[in-house]
Amino acid sequence: MPEPEFQLKIVYYQPCIPPNTGNAIRIAANTGAELHLIEPLGFTMTDQQVRRAGLDYHEMANVTVHPDLETAWATMQPQRVFAFTAHADTFFTEVQYQPGDVLLFGPEPTGLPDEVLNHPLITAQLRIPMLAGRRSMNLANATSVALYEAWRQQGFAGAV
Repeated sequence: MPEPEFQLKIVYYQPCIPPNTGNAIRIAANTGAELHLIEPLGFTMTDQQVRRAGLDYHEMANVTVHPDLETAWATMQPQRVFAFTAHADTFFTEVQYQPGDVLLFGPEPTGLPDEVLNHPLITAQLRIPMLAGRRSMNLANATSVALYEAWRQQGFAGAV
């Protein structure tokens, strides 16, 4: 089956919860996005919870584990990186996404640290709107919301 022409990159910086990464594997497999994981991970890729959440999609997904963020940047050579944080002023829907864009998400308990949010490769910090008084969304859910908006803007290239 052909992969979509519009391939985004999802980056999880030091993810901690195995089922979220398993779900991200399914999201990547179903959309043609690449999934990049930045160590240290809070689990192993053979963790039963990762495997269970990813079902039989592991073989269909393009997943790369990087030892650190600088190695990931060198491998991906991104043109644009969008860091998702609850503290941004710009909504994720205000961006015109392009092929090769990177959607960067932080670890579940804390989000992206300041040194990552302020990295020179970060194009913009984006937020997914929520009701007041809420801290964050589930990582896999936030990934789905952002990724599908970017893919929608490209007419769901490659989808049936």
